[in-house]
Amino acid sequence: MFKERIWEHLLAIRNKDLRNALAKHTVEKGDTYTFTFRALDVMERNAWLVDVNNIVEQRKTKWIVPISVCSASCSLGYRKAEQRGQPKCCFICIPCSEGEITNQTDSVECLRCPDDHMSNERRDMCLQKSVEFLAYEDPLGAALATLAILFALMPTAILIIFSLYKQTPIVRANNREISYFLLVALVMCCLCSLIFIGRPNTVTCLIQQTAFGIVFAFCIGCVLAKTFMVVIAFRATNPNSSLRKWVGPALPITVIFCCTLSQIILCMVWLLTYPPFPEANMKYLSTKIVIQCNDGSTVAFWCMLGYMGLLSCASFVMAFLARKLPDSFNEAQFITFSMLVFVSVWISFIPAYLSTQGKYMVAVEIFAILSSSAGLLSCIFLPKCYIILLRSDRNTKEYLMGKGFHSNKKTNN
Repeated sequence: MFKERIWEHLLAIRNKDLRNALAKHTVEKGDTYTFTFRALDVMERNAWLVDVNNIVEQRKTKWIVPISVCSASCSLGYRKAEQRGQPKCCFICIPCSEGEITNQTDSVECLRCPDDHMSNERRDMCLQKSVEFLAYEDPLGAALATLAILFALMPTAILIIFSLYKQTPIVRANNREISYFLLVALVMCCLCSLIFIGRPNTVTCLIQQTAFGIVFAFCIGCVLAKTFMVVIAFRATNPNSSLRKWVGPALPITVIFCCTLSQIILCMVWLLTYPPFPEANMKYLSTKIVIQCNDGSTVAFWCMLGYMGLLSCASFVMAFLARKLPDSFNEAQFITFSMLVFVSVWISFIPAYLSTQGKYMVAVEIFAILSSSAGLLSCIFLPKCYIILLRSDRNTKEYLMGKGFHSNKKTNN
C-alpha cells in the first residue's frame, strides 16, 4: 500500500505539471533542467517514478548532482556522529582517538589499530610501533654502563692496594680475608648491573634478578661477618671469655656461607616455579613497544629484596651497638655509616621503582645497585686507603689499639 500511495501521488503530480512540482529541487527558476526517470512495477501497474538519486542539473553543459545533506562529508581520520534534534542528513565529524583510524570518507565508526601498531597524526593509517629497551646505544644506557665499569675499577684498585700492603696492621686488622671477599663482591655487584642493559632475552631475564640477589647477599654477608668479628675481637680480650673459641676464620666463613646459601635457595625456588621471562609491553606507551623482563612472580622478587633488607638491618643494628668500642680506628662506626647509606638507598628505591616503567624502571634499579655499592665501598674502605697511602704514621698496631692515639693526645696537650 505504501508503494501504491507513492505511485498515485506522483501520478497526480505528473498530471498537473511535473516540472513545476519539482521546482523546489532547482536553484534558479527559468533554467532548463532534464530529469531522468526509471520504470517500476507498482501494484502490477506500470508507472514512471522519479529516481531522486538520478536527478541531475544541466547548466552550461556541466552536470552537477544537487546536495541533499546539510553537512559536508567527513574526511579520512574522522567519523560521523548524529546531532540531537537534527535530521539524519545533518551530522558532525569527530576525529578518531589515538590508536584508531578511518580509511574511507563518511565512516560511522573508527577502526582500532592492532596492538603492535599506532595511528598516524592524520588518523588515516596504522604504523608499526618502534621498540624500546635500555640499550647500550642509548645515552642513558651508555652512561650507566660507563658508571658500572668505573665503579667496578674502584674496588679492584683497592684490592690491589690491600694486596701490596697486606702485612701492614690496618690490613691485617679484623680479618683481611673478609676484606678480600667483600671487595670481590663489590666488583661483582657493579658488573652484574651490566646484565640489565641490552635487549632482554630468556637468558638475561633468568639471571638478572637472581645474580643481583645472590651477589648482594654475599656482599652483605661479608659485612655482617666483619661486624661479628669486630664485636668478638673486643669481647674476647678477657682470657676467661667464652667468645675466644669463636675467634678465627671459621665463624665469618660460616656466616657468609649461610647468608648466601639462603638467597640461592630462594632464587632456585623462584626459577623453578615462576621464572622471569621477556615480554613485549604494548599497553604502557601508545607509540612504542616496551621490551622488558617480566619477574614471573612479584612475591618472589620482593621476598628476595626483603631478605637483603633483613641482612642489612641485622648488620646495621650490630654495628650501631658496637660503635663505641674502645678503638682509635673502630671499624664498627664505618660499617654503621655504610649500612645506613645502603638501607637509605634501597628504601628510596621502592617508590621510585614502582612509579616507573620501561627502560627507566631498569635504570632506577641499576642506579640503586651502583649507589649502594659505592656507599659500602666509600664508607668501609676509603678511610683505610687514606691511612695506607697518606697517613702511614697511623698504620701501626699501637695506633690501632688506641695507645698511639692517646699518647698523641697527651703530647698535644
